[in-house]
Amino acid sequence: MNCARGADEVERLHHLQVAERRYRGVFDQAAVGMARIGPDGALLEVNDRYCAITGHPREGLVGHRFQDFTHPDDLPAYAERAHALLAGEIPTFSMENRCLTADGEAVWINLTASLIREESGDPDDFLAVVEDIDGRKRAEAAVRQLNETLELRVGEEVAARLTAEDALRQSQKMEAIGQLTGGVAHDFNNLLTVIRSSAALLQRPDLPEARRRRYVDAIAETADRAAKLTAQLLAFARRQALKPEVFDVRERVERIADVLRSATGPQIELVTEMDGGACFTEADPTQFETALVNMAVNARDAMPDGGRLTIRVRPADRVPRVRGHKAAEGDFVAVAVADTGDGIPEGAMTHIFEPFFTTKPPGKGTGLGLSQVYGFAKQSGGEVDVASRCGEGAVFTLFLRRAPKPAATDQTAAPDAAALPQRGHILVVEDNEQVGAFSTQMLTELGFEASWAANADVALKMLAGRQRFDAVFSDVVMPGMSGIELAREIRRRAPGLPIVLTSGYSHVLANEGTQGFELLQKPYSADEITSVLRRAIGGVGAART
Repeated sequence: MNCARGADEVERLHHLQVAERRYRGVFDQAAVGMARIGPDGALLEVNDRYCAITGHPREGLVGHRFQDFTHPDDLPAYAERAHALLAGEIPTFSMENRCLTADGEAVWINLTASLIREESGDPDDFLAVVEDIDGRKRAEAAVRQLNETLELRVGEEVAARLTAEDALRQSQKMEAIGQLTGGVAHDFNNLLTVIRSSAALLQRPDLPEARRRRYVDAIAETADRAAKLTAQLLAFARRQALKPEVFDVRERVERIADVLRSATGPQIELVTEMDGGACFTEADPTQFETALVNMAVNARDAMPDGGRLTIRVRPADRVPRVRGHKAAEGDFVAVAVADTGDGIPEGAMTHIFEPFFTTKPPGKGTGLGLSQVYGFAKQSGGEVDVASRCGEGAVFTLFLRRAPKPAATDQTAAPDAAALPQRGHILVVEDNEQVGAFSTQMLTELGFEASWAANADVALKMLAGRQRFDAVFSDVVMPGMSGIELAREIRRRAPGLPIVLTSGYSHVLANEGTQGFELLQKPYSADEITSVLRRAIGGVGAART
């Protein structure tokens, strides 16, 4: 029996030695770092690969705690996992942490630890397998930094591009302003030359009546041209006061067709095409006709040797994408003006609606016609599009919002001009001293009694006084209380008092309309102011009777 037990012991020892050699072979020759760590974290043994990864010699590791070589920021996570492992709460754990080398640098490792159960009853150790992931972590960090740098560089590039675009837009604005002011100055200097020359000639003594009449007519005609020029500029700037009403676009085009034929001349064949039924819109009919004439004249000038001009009216359910603005769905009326001319040069397409821009020879056009079309379309809630190819003509399409057919209303006969009152006391409210004094004098010479208030506050005090006024004639743009605000206050205090507004420019009127008040556009003539005031006073008198 003793011999048998001795043989068994020898065989067991042999197996242990074989297992130990195998373990040692695996431990020492493993391609990954391996270490046996005690319950307190002491490194009991390490292999060569572990030393290479951590950058410490074997004697610098064994006997020291694993925690001594761990980055301080990673110690809490390691302590938590090691405690759970030793307590039997988890069978293994794996974590990425930084190991401090002998040079004090931090290298990234992946630590996988498993518990080793000792048969001897000694405290449990655990086996740690360490992989070198420093290259991967540094590559990831480099990629993150690259991404962050790339985002920064892209942001800087975008910011630089936006700055450049802003500078370009500002430059283009300044160029457009220079072109606009130059065009305005040129045209107005021409008009002023005629007016000043005619006025100087009128001052000559013993001037024959025929020549005096001719000079007066020249001044009046030139003033009308100046007023038209101002109106076209206001149209482009969308600052004109429109008087919208519902009308049939088809009927309006047919009505003005003969005028367009006269404007385009006998060499141009003008054709109208009406698709679908009635096409009503709500817009200023006078400005619509002006826009139509401007487009027709522009088409005529593109066909110096004659051609065909087609005006087509049709319903439309959308406005295409125009000049960077997205397409708009809805109910529209489209008025297309097509010519068979030479077409528009590609470089001019982006400038054709700018004031004073023209491809015509000097003296052949002001460059304001298409800008009026653009301003009218925009201010009316519509759009204008253009399509053209060199040698194939051009098509300008005006889009206006479609309106329902108006209900039939009783037509009240307009008062007879002879039945209107000839006189009345007018309160003129005008902040410009010259205009105020001249308007008051002109009304007096026209047979009215007139008083002048330099601002709205003075006007309200005069209205509250003992003087009785038959109407108020007020400018719109004034410092302090505007003419619109004054008119509202007068309407509140004296609902029956007629109010006539006048303005040459007002963004309030352009954006909000006349709000029910009579409007006389500057510059106005003696006949126009007489007619509007007599009509206003007569209308109130008729209402009172």
